[in-house]
Amino acid sequence: MTGPGGVAAIRVAACQLSLAVGEVTANRAAAREAVHAAADAGAAVVVLPELTPSGYVFESPAEARSLAEPADGPTVTEWQRLAAGRGLTIVGGFCEAGPGGDLLNSAVIVDGSGTRAVYRKAHLWDAEQEVFTPGRAAPPVVDTPWGRLAVMVCYDLEFPEWVRAAALAGADLLAAPTNWPAEPVPPGERPVMVVNVQAAAAVNRIFIAAADRCGTERGVAWVGGSVIAGPDGYPLAGPVAADQPRILTADCDLSRARDKANSPRNNVQTDRRADLYGAVLSSSALAGPSAISGVPA
Repeated sequence: MTGPGGVAAIRVAACQLSLAVGEVTANRAAAREAVHAAADAGAAVVVLPELTPSGYVFESPAEARSLAEPADGPTVTEWQRLAAGRGLTIVGGFCEAGPGGDLLNSAVIVDGSGTRAVYRKAHLWDAEQEVFTPGRAAPPVVDTPWGRLAVMVCYDLEFPEWVRAAALAGADLLAAPTNWPAEPVPPGERPVMVVNVQAAAAVNRIFIAAADRCGTERGVAWVGGSVIAGPDGYPLAGPVAADQPRILTADCDLSRARDKANSPRNNVQTDRRADLYGAVLSSSALAGPSAISGVPA
């Protein structure tokens, strides 16, 4: 399939999986089966959850370290083989035994040529701060035959500057491995994590595919909110919002992500007032409300 801009329209899969901390063999098998099922459904890009092989709810940093792998370890190597064998690009999260001994909440982009990018989660959620070293690099944006693919992990999505950075770098599709812990949701509302994905897609006019968890792990339940959103912010598949494994697929005309117009006179990138944002984003401007408002302290 080809969109009107000459950019390939591809099928994207977000795989919602039930995983268990420490059950590495079973977790890899679940991911492998999901990848094959997504490929059988015609997917070209497959997104797996955060920390897929290890699970998430660690009892201690020592347990996390015992489940960590290098970026060329057995899980990523298997994903490379699957990508090559099925003609896919795979994005998945794993617990990385990183350079210099750091423990990292990482995600990879792999295809038939091997590993295209390794990303380390920059924004650590809650107890993750006791386990992982935060990443120090912006989300990578990788050229592929069908368009430009970016990756970030879970809580990263809640920082508009971070998603904007990927969009400004030319991302057509943002893949997001996630583990969203369940929180109370008012009747009739969607989980705010899902709303976040839709808003980020809309304000940047890009596709976002988020692959979440389901099931319960050491007493922690998950949102199960896997979703694929289009550049207008509306879901193309999902959100699942159910406690069951699912493989969402959506055909994504990536040429739509190259059009940043949101009205006949407006464009989400060229309308930016970067001349005004510098002061707002600087650490000195964030010292207090009076500094942000421009009122003398």
